[in-house]
Order: sequence, then structure tokens, then C-alpha cells
Amino acid sequence: MAVPARTTQTSRDRRTARLGGVLYLVTFAASIPAAFYFLDPVLGDPGYVLGPGADTRVLVGGLLDMVNALACIGTAVVLFRVLKRQSETLAIGFITSRVLEAAIISVGVVSLFAVVALRQDPAGADDASLTAAGTALVAVRDFTFHVGPGVMAGVNALLLGTLMYRSGLVPRAIPLMGLIGAPLLIAAKIATILGVNDDSTVWSLAALAPIFLWELSLGLWLTFKGFRPSPITTGPAVPHVELEGAAR
Repeated sequence: MAVPARTTQTSRDRRTARLGGVLYLVTFAASIPAAFYFLDPVLGDPGYVLGPGADTRVLVGGLLDMVNALACIGTAVVLFRVLKRQSETLAIGFITSRVLEAAIISVGVVSLFAVVALRQDPAGADDASLTAAGTALVAVRDFTFHVGPGVMAGVNALLLGTLMYRSGLVPRAIPLMGLIGAPLLIAAKIATILGVNDDSTVWSLAALAPIFLWELSLGLWLTFKGFRPSPITTGPAVPHVELEGAAR
């Protein structure tokens, strides 16, 4: 007996929501320990390149950041199939912003790997040169952190938050947090890049909180609840064969 197209689509949407939610949770599981534990030795010690080092710990932190970058791309790619029904333009924009965020994160990872490489093989460079090079590479990572998980996270929240709010795929209170926090985070991070703010100010913390809650609650909701009934998931289903025929 043939399975109704509507039942098949509902099942696929449920799997899409679950996978997208899990990938969002992976970004938390990878990025938080990387930023607050594994990368701390190189980020907090200007003389790391000259000291005994904690290279394995730093390398593990970098690899966790790469997992975070790949999971960032995965969230957008996985959700695209459903989100494009609301707005293909915004859905493609979300993929693009996620890819850019991942690329920026990767630049930061490579810069820290370069610090480790310099510490292990200074190639005859003097201490002053090594310290200057190590400090510059850590500064690169700091700026990628402000631009990638900072500015781009705000852009992501504007794009995905708009899609989720309009479609009603999740309770609207969830994307509303992202839409409120996005402009605050973008402004705070740009101010930090320009040197008139830093991550310890009340402004930065107030801007980060709604984005953190938006992404965490979205990941948990999609993982355990899935998509809510919405016109873009409960509307008339178009069998795959018809789509192929139309393409011809």
C-alpha cells in the first residue's frame, strides 16, 4: 500500500527538526568548553609561545571549534528544506551567513594552531619576535571571535528568527528573543571591534543573553518537540515525482 505524500512529508519534517536541533546543541557542546577551558592557556598568556605550553589542550580546543563551525553550517543546510517554503531568499541568506561564520571561526582556529607551531619549532627566531608573532596571531583569533560568533551570530538570528517567527514553526517567544538580541549583539560587537566596548560590560552581557537563550531554546525545542503545525508544513503536499516532472 502506498504511503500518503502528506504522511511522508510529515515524517521527513520531524527528522529535519530533530537533526537541526541536535546540531544546534552540538554548537554549544563544542564551543563552550573550547572557549572557557581548552583555549584558555594560549588566550590568557602573552608569553605562551615561549613557555612549556599546553599544546594538546589547545589543539583539542581548536578541533572543538572546528566541530562548532561544521555544526553551524549543518544547522542551516538541514533546515533549508523546510525554511525555503517560507522564504527561499531568507533561507539561502541564512546558509550564506552560517558558512561565513564558520569560515571566520576557522581562521581563528588556524591562527592558534600557528601559535602552537611557532612554540614547537621557533626556527631560530629570537624571543621578542616570537612573542610579537604569537601576540598578533592571538589577536587575529580575538577579532574572529568578535566577528564570527559575534556579529555573524546577530545576522543569523535576524534571518532565522524572521523565518521562524513568520512561519510559526516554533513558539514565537523563541525567535522573538533572537530578534531582540540580534541588533544589540551586532552593535556591542562592532563597538568592541572599534575599541569603545569590551565583553565584560553590562551592554555586552545584556546583548549576549537573549542570543544565548534563543539558540539554546531553539535547539532544545526542535530536538524534543519538533516543528509546530504551520501552513508551510500542513499545506498541500507536492509529490516528489511531480516536482521532477515540473523541472523538465
